[in-house]
Parts: sequence; C-alpha cells; structure tokens
Amino acid sequence: MLTSIRITLVLLLIVSGVYPLIVWGLSQAAFAHQANGSLTKDAQGKVVGSALLAQGFTKPEYFHPRPSAAGNGYDATASSGTNLGPTSDKLINGIHKKTADGKDDPSNFDGVKDLAAQYRTENSLPAGAPVPVDAVTRSASGLDPDISVANAKVQAARVAKARGVGGEEIDRLVDANTQGRDLGLFGEPRVNVLQLNLALDKQYPKAAK
Repeated sequence: MLTSIRITLVLLLIVSGVYPLIVWGLSQAAFAHQANGSLTKDAQGKVVGSALLAQGFTKPEYFHPRPSAAGNGYDATASSGTNLGPTSDKLINGIHKKTADGKDDPSNFDGVKDLAAQYRTENSLPAGAPVPVDAVTRSASGLDPDISVANAKVQAARVAKARGVGGEEIDRLVDANTQGRDLGLFGEPRVNVLQLNLALDKQYPKAAK
C-alpha cells in the first residue's frame, strides 16, 4: 500500500510538474513566439491579434480575409465551418427569407453566389468575372488567417485606390508578404491578412484610415 502511494506521488510530480516545466522551458527558449500564441503587435507595440487567427477586416483600405462561419463570424471561441457539402443548395445559393414583420430571418445565409457578387462589387470586377475560390468559401475552422496570392492580387487594386498609392506599390507589398510552400513542398503560397495589413499601415501611415 505504502509503495503504491509513493509511486503515485512520484509519477504525479513527474507528469504534472517536471515534464510540463521542461516542455514549457524548451518551448519558451526555442519557439517563444509560437508558444505564446503567435501574438502580433502594431508599430506602437500594441498586441492587435494573432497571426494564427483571422479577423473581420471590412474597410476598403484593408485586405479582407476569407468568409467565416465561426460563431457570428471570426469568433475565436466558436471555431467552426459550415459542414455543408459541395452539392448543398444552401452552400451555393444561400437562404434569403423574411420574418412576419419584414425583417431578415435569423436563418439567412450568404451562399457562394452571394459572396461572389459581393466580392465583385467590392473589387470593381465585371459581372460574371471569375473570383478566387478562397474568396467565396469558408474554411473548416472559420479562422483561416491566410488568403491565396490570387485573392490578394485582386484586392490590391481596391486597396491602392483607397489609400491613394500606386497599384505597383501594393503589388510589391503583397509579394514581400507572400509565404511560400512549407519546406518548399507542402501547401500553396499564401498571404497572412493581418501581417499584410500591418505592413500597409506601417508603410503608408498617412494613407491609412
């Protein structure tokens, strides 16, 4: 009996004290930024978010993230996708209903067609123009912090106009903030929206609104 108690106490000390402390120490020493949530600061040193979590940028002078189904949108406490399959009518066409008093029904949902139309309007694209897939689909988490390079390039003209700078300058900023494939092999090149928008404010502070 006494031996069992001793073993339990020793294991408790190891697995609940020593081991976590070692892991914490190594992570702080080698990967402090990632271990502390990949928190991102603005030019004034204020934490404005995490590089791992999307935010709902909507102003024309900023790049916009993917649509979100996390809670009411970009809610880090309610990470979720739509769980709708590619043949879902709701996913493609959305739901547009009114309640008896004429207000929008709470079950309303913007489908791919709605999001594509909105994207074209925001970015001054002609009706029926192709749009990047990630611009009109929600990620599985609803919090994907990255957009495709194609998505960023389309938005660049709008951002340049809103900030009063040349389109070539914004294109170069997109290129400078493009991350390549992991290990040169996995995934696709991508752009972190928060980091790109912070770079915008840093490089063009007088133009930012």
